[in-house]
Formats: sequence, C-alpha cells, structure tokens
Amino acid sequence: MITYLKGVLVESLPTRIVVEVDGVGYEVLIPLSSYDRLPSPGSPLKILIQPVMREDAHLLFGFMSAEERDIFRLLVQHVSGIGPKIAMAILNGITVPAFKGAVAGGDAKTLSRIRGVGKKTAERIIVDLKDRIGVAGAWEAASAAHTLSPQEQKLNDAALALVSLGYKQTDAHKAVKLAFDKLGSAAEVEALVREALRQA
Repeated sequence: MITYLKGVLVESLPTRIVVEVDGVGYEVLIPLSSYDRLPSPGSPLKILIQPVMREDAHLLFGFMSAEERDIFRLLVQHVSGIGPKIAMAILNGITVPAFKGAVAGGDAKTLSRIRGVGKKTAERIIVDLKDRIGVAGAWEAASAAHTLSPQEQKLNDAALALVSLGYKQTDAHKAVKLAFDKLGSAAEVEALVREALRQA
C-alpha cells in the first residue's frame, strides 16, 4: 500500500494535484487545508497518501499532515454511510481541531453546517467517533482556538461568510485568497468579502 509520495509537484488545484515520481505522474485528491501548505509547482514535495480502491477506479487521497489523514481514515473506516467524497467535504468544511472538538462535545449543529453533512449524518459521526476522539480531542480544539494568527482568522472568517452566502467551499477559498493578495494583510474581513464578491 502507498503511504506517501515523494517527488516534484507538477500541477496544483484546490482539490487536486499531480506529483511526478521517477517519471510517473500521480493524480492525488487533496483537501483545501493541504492545498494551503503546498509549495509552488516545480518544487520537491512529500505528501501522505491514503489509497482507495473501487471497482471502477484506484484513487489516491493526499494530505500534508498526519492529523488530516487520521480523520479521513476514521470517517471512512468507522462511520457507516461515509465514503471518501463526504470525508473530503468534511475536511474542506472544518479544521481538524474544530472537528475533534465538535465530535468530543457532541456538537451536531456545527457538523451539520458542512456542505454534504445533514443532521442525521452529523449525529452518526458523533456516535461512531466520540469514544475514539475522546477528551484529548476537546482539549486540542480548545488549544487551537487560541493559536490561529489574526491573518488566518480573517481569511477563515471571510471564507465562512462567502459560504453562508451560497458559495461552494472551494470557490470561497479561492476568492478570499485572491482578495487578500490584492488588498494585502491590512484588509479587514468585510473588505475581503466585498472584494471577493466583486470578483464573482
């Protein structure tokens, strides 16, 4: 089984990359949180891999952190009714510490806000994973809430605002990043949202 790929990043999109390893190009599906940590195309890259074998395709899911891959595995292997597509949607819609905190705290409302996750699915996630994530997950979430930089918090808040207006998560993420690149680090959340909406 493939555990990681180490090669050159050839192409990167918010949910998909191509990594060349010894002359072979591998297509890898990634969450938005991993996209943020990618180097520029042409750079060396090591990415953790979780293969998923289906009758019609062999897919590679990639993660820039072990925590992301662990959550993906927990969702796919231990929550009935959740496949790779919904697991990736969950990673796109919430940070790993926030996910752990929601599960540990029984917060179905937060989980059900994620696109593709309804109330019943959120409740099933909590029932199936609460014992596996436990108190450590709640502690990690509480700690992480105080470690976001002001800039990261602004970008996160602006993207969430766009999602609440009906944007897809990937589109919101891209629009906020473009707005931030244009306006600079001094821009407030409201300005980032207005600029992102102007680009639409």
